Amino acid sequence: MASVPMSGGLPGVFMNSGTSSFADFVGAYRPEMLPGNRVVQGGAERLDIPHATTIVAVTFPGGVIMAGDRRATAGNVIAQRDIEKVFPADEYSAVAIAGTAGIGLEMTRLFQVELEHYEKMEGRLLSLEGKANRLATLIRGNLGMAMQGLVVVPLFSGYDLERGVGRIFSYDAAGGRYEEHDYHSIGSGSVFAKGSLKKLWRPDLSREDAALVCVQALYDAADDDSATGGPDLTRGIFPVLAEITDEGYRRVPDGDVGELARAVVEARHGAPGGPNAPLR
Repeated sequence: MASVPMSGGLPGVFMNSGTSSFADFVGAYRPEMLPGNRVVQGGAERLDIPHATTIVAVTFPGGVIMAGDRRATAGNVIAQRDIEKVFPADEYSAVAIAGTAGIGLEMTRLFQVELEHYEKMEGRLLSLEGKANRLATLIRGNLGMAMQGLVVVPLFSGYDLERGVGRIFSYDAAGGRYEEHDYHSIGSGSVFAKGSLKKLWRPDLSREDAALVCVQALYDAADDDSATGGPDLTRGIFPVLAEITDEGYRRVPDGDVGELARAVVEARHGAPGGPNAPLR
């Protein structure tokens, strides 16, 4: 462990201009503090660790919407009914997690500090491409933990100030970064959510309809995947929705999401399979 001066002052490394990457700074000064540098004895398969599940993202003219269900599971048990999986990364981007919940939340906080540190050091926002690349580096740093079963695979999206559009980026456990177009989903219910998104997405979606498409997709995922939580009308637990436009990141109020969810549930009483896409 690096020594701290007895006078109570900070070590010299804190006074240097250093790097604009907070993760690189921590890796040089206290590498054991990074999530990926920890070791699980015996493997994660022996632990019932909560896992976050399904995330969806949908683009529309002028931005992108991300949404996540609220369920976390530990094996066959519901570990938490109201976990949040969608977070602001900075003013113009959002990150959502699927996989090992604890590490995912820690990685999200580190990513938020990483972007804030860059902005303070450089005096400007990092480009959306740069943000996506920084997140890929953090995921790659968790590869050792992922190979022990503690996998985290985030979904990243934001408003590209240079292009004037919303963009979506997905990742693999090794930090591979891939740009997705129009829509995407990750997590245990993603197969079912993607089918719904493919059916309902169109390029001229309004902001309101894009939000509705996200809720419909999460409902379809919960309908077929036991690890994905659907709208809980009894407890008032609904998906988390966030929209990112040229006005920045905005979490859709729970009341508005609740109205959308109730409308979807009511419509499903007459059509359990959900709305049909036009054939032509």
